[in-house]
Amino acid sequence: MMKKITKLLHDLNELVMFKHSIFSLPFIFIAMIVAANGWFGWKLLFLGVVAAISARNFAMGFNRYIDKDIDKNNPRTINRPSVDGRLHDKTILFFIIINAIIFILSAYMINDLAFYLSIPILLILGGYSVFKRFSSLAHLVLGLSLGLAPIAGVVAVNEEITMWSIFLSLGVMFWVGGFDLLYSLQDMEFDKKAKLFSIPSQYGFKCTMFISKIFHALAILFWLLFAISSQSGFFVYFGVLISAIILYFEHMIVSKDFSKIDKAFFTLNGYLGIIFFIFVIIDRI
Repeated sequence: MMKKITKLLHDLNELVMFKHSIFSLPFIFIAMIVAANGWFGWKLLFLGVVAAISARNFAMGFNRYIDKDIDKNNPRTINRPSVDGRLHDKTILFFIIINAIIFILSAYMINDLAFYLSIPILLILGGYSVFKRFSSLAHLVLGLSLGLAPIAGVVAVNEEITMWSIFLSLGVMFWVGGFDLLYSLQDMEFDKKAKLFSIPSQYGFKCTMFISKIFHALAILFWLLFAISSQSGFFVYFGVLISAIILYFEHMIVSKDFSKIDKAFFTLNGYLGIIFFIFVIIDRI
């Protein structure tokens, strides 16, 4: 029995790539720290973690469930648990529903505004999988999905949406959209055959690289506006500078050696969120 449970948890972990939660978690807590001007309490820490993880599990589970017809024909995704038979469709659907319920309940326990926004947020989180079938805007929809994290953070603390949180969220949206463009280059040829509307399949490598650079430049711009509008100190500006340097090296890696895109996508972007988070903490201290 324990072996079956352990195997199920392992397969679910692989399904949603749990370790990649690191992309969204720092920014929800950046917003919470700035909103509270410091420590926001153990209750909100716990509920924030639960809400962020359940929302991401819902989004990833829904993506894998609805994309099964695409993933089974893509050599890069053919070994996913949702495709190779390790997880049945009913199991994945149950996983999606459970995480949606957990997210809504955690939002309810935070405050009224968080609860009212929980359903619209889930609809946006599920939108990426649908959008890429008919629109190149799918990259920005994915960016928006993670970009909602800072807004969720300030709503959790102050039950309001501030201008600085919108700037922080727009920065996250363009940051995620930019690195999703780079990641999507792996599937450029497959997307053409599958008639998917990713920017790489529609406009090619050079154009994708250019648009990704524009997105990342916008991310830095909006993070600067966040620093200004939140009346942050030197360390937040320094965090923005470090983020710009990280994004520069990310583009250097991909342009020089396309085979190292995983390093650029996972390692550097993981560092970016954590480093930004650390400098915000130092600034508030």
